[in-house]
Amino acid sequence: MTRPRLTLTPNDPAGAPARPPGEETHRLWGGRFASGSAPALERLNRSLDVDIRLWPHDIRLSRAWAVGLWSAGVVTLDESTRLEQGLAAVGRRLADGVTALPSDEDVHTLIDRLLHEEIGDLAARLHTGRSRNDQVATATRLWTMDAAVLLDEAVRALQRTLLALAEAAGDIIMPAYTHLQRAQPVLASHWLLSHFWPLERDRARISAAARAASVLPLGAGAVAGCAFPVPRALLKESLGFAALSENSIDAVADRDFAAELLFAIALLGTHLSRLAEDLIVYGSSEFGFVRFGDAFTTGSSMMPQKRNPDALELTRQVSARALGDLTALLATLKGLPSGYNKDLQEDKRSLFDAVDAMLLVLPATAGAVAEIEMVPDRMAAALSSGMMATDLADYLVRRGATFREAHTAVGSIVRTAETEGVELGVLPLSVYQAAHALFAEDVYDALSPTASIAARSVAGGTAPAAVREQLARARNLVAGSTKTPPRGNSII
Repeated sequence: MTRPRLTLTPNDPAGAPARPPGEETHRLWGGRFASGSAPALERLNRSLDVDIRLWPHDIRLSRAWAVGLWSAGVVTLDESTRLEQGLAAVGRRLADGVTALPSDEDVHTLIDRLLHEEIGDLAARLHTGRSRNDQVATATRLWTMDAAVLLDEAVRALQRTLLALAEAAGDIIMPAYTHLQRAQPVLASHWLLSHFWPLERDRARISAAARAASVLPLGAGAVAGCAFPVPRALLKESLGFAALSENSIDAVADRDFAAELLFAIALLGTHLSRLAEDLIVYGSSEFGFVRFGDAFTTGSSMMPQKRNPDALELTRQVSARALGDLTALLATLKGLPSGYNKDLQEDKRSLFDAVDAMLLVLPATAGAVAEIEMVPDRMAAALSSGMMATDLADYLVRRGATFREAHTAVGSIVRTAETEGVELGVLPLSVYQAAHALFAEDVYDALSPTASIAARSVAGGTAPAAVREQLARARNLVAGSTKTPPRGNSII
């Protein structure tokens, strides 16, 4: 992930007097004020350290706006061209690294100052009919659309890793758990695929958030719309948006798209946490179902024998962080009246943090999963005949018993086995027949993990044929995905 090279000059120290308005040469406001802002307000109000990441999008939308002003008759074709060229030069300067001044309170002010340095007073024409309100809303939407592309690709890479491990697992059998108690035998590939499908739903939610972001607010002005006939439909097409905002008041205040992406990320983090927790538990000495590799684990500063799954533990933590970012934005939005309010300046802190964290965690999770080694012997050793209790009940149902009476009969057999401290397969036939008359000598066949798995051949079940169909669908989904490249000089 690239980052802009920006040097921030320090704000005035606390207690310094307010600057006279004349010293704030490139503020986009201030004419109606007799005195300058207090330094304490300047420090609070300044967002450049956060929103500088929007500069490629601000340059891009500003160039489109220059063309729109020409179309509206506000500037000449030559002036529009000079504005575009000046903005391109500012973009090159920002890419190379610039030093910000204290008066550069945000990325829009910084770009305005640099544009004045490039083309002089003509730069002041660019702000005609446009507010920072619709400007930042547009830039944030463009950033979000690009972020969704990167997130989707990172999720898809993890899916491919899970899929490869599931295909390699073959016919390995392991216990499945409910309430963290051994439940029924399943194919290890079936368990791995249980983490593939939530990620597919995450991709759908990320895509939906990208579509929600693809609504152009530029032209909404501060709150009432633009007073010049700028062709918004042309702006929409040139900037790659799918639709125009329907209402200027809503357009400048709408951050639903950000909340939707944050929700998608929070739920993605939850799914990653559950995958990490499974692997952490299964990789413990007590389970030993999987072995961790070297590249995504660390050692102990005191205990030489330790191998700690730090990548997975940090993955598990990110869901809490993502939830915090989502909650912060929702709590902000719920308290706002209609129209733009300065509280919305903070939306990007939550949005950027959540995306940054997820783009760090996803490759690390995929790497940790890729070097996992399955341990079939430990998985097989954890299988017990008691896990086939449901199969015993099904055996009776196939012979004509109701499931309720079968459940009761098998429960009494399990109780006997527990009392005697033996496996179900060790109990004599007389115990089975005492519990229910329909039990016959072939009852012991129902205690086979392989037979239990084979019986569950419904779509989505753990039978080998059903899992092969699952794998085929998963392969098709991953193979059918195509990457949409980020726009231009996108910085995420």
